[in-house]
Amino acid sequence: MTEHNALSRRRLLTGGATVAAVTAAGGLGAAGRAHAAETWETVLNTDSFASYQSLEANWNYRYPWGSDHNGSARMYASPSDHNHVFLSGGGVLTLLATRINWDEGTSSSTPHLPIRYHSGAIHAKHQITVTNQFPNYEVKGEFQAPSAPGTWPAFWLTGVNSWPPESDILEFKGDNRNWFNTFRTSSDVSSTIVPVSSPGSWHGYRAWITKVNNTDVDIHYYLDGTWKAVHRGAGFVGKPLWLIYNLQMEGSSGNSGPTSDTYYRARNVYIGRTRVS
Repeated sequence: MTEHNALSRRRLLTGGATVAAVTAAGGLGAAGRAHAAETWETVLNTDSFASYQSLEANWNYRYPWGSDHNGSARMYASPSDHNHVFLSGGGVLTLLATRINWDEGTSSSTPHLPIRYHSGAIHAKHQITVTNQFPNYEVKGEFQAPSAPGTWPAFWLTGVNSWPPESDILEFKGDNRNWFNTFRTSSDVSSTIVPVSSPGSWHGYRAWITKVNNTDVDIHYYLDGTWKAVHRGAGFVGKPLWLIYNLQMEGSSGNSGPTSDTYYRARNVYIGRTRVS
């Protein structure tokens, strides 16, 4: 076994996948074809929510494209506005969605729903790009996710220059099931739907992304350290991805969202990767 393959095996199996499952998925040897040395490096440490200084050094507020997306919540946050994105002690970042009682128009993004909430989003400054030099990425965090009808929390990857690619590591759509999704095109999607006991308690969500050939990756998804699925990300190699943590509302989660405040909390968010040299 090469040093490269040995490191890939150790890191991948940390999340609880069996050797048989990983081998069958094609994820062990794929990233290890290079004969050069490989080292593991941390890109985003788990302390990025320790202070606002650390938060703003590692994350940007709102979506990469602005305030609106595909639900009925508009994102409000900045270094001087922490009403909807705030630190609550112990390295926890909280997103808060509140219902508004005035007309703020419609979302600028398809399907242009009426804005009925103010909420929060952040995206990592580091862009995740699987290449020959960086053939493996690990993305994970612990979350307390709302699951009431009309709430739509997510922790996900999406293409910087195009959509898709997309990988949803955490996505609840108004009930207690997490959707692990991989979008290759708008109609070519792999989804593994996993029931979660008490989503509002702390749970760990993780993706291990490994290069399998010149164009494709395999994405292994985990819940609380247990391997749940592997999806092929065709065409993902070389395409930079944003990592986004957001609390959207309604849309795919239903049209009757809550009138009371909705909270979505995160801690120990981490990005790591292997470097071939």
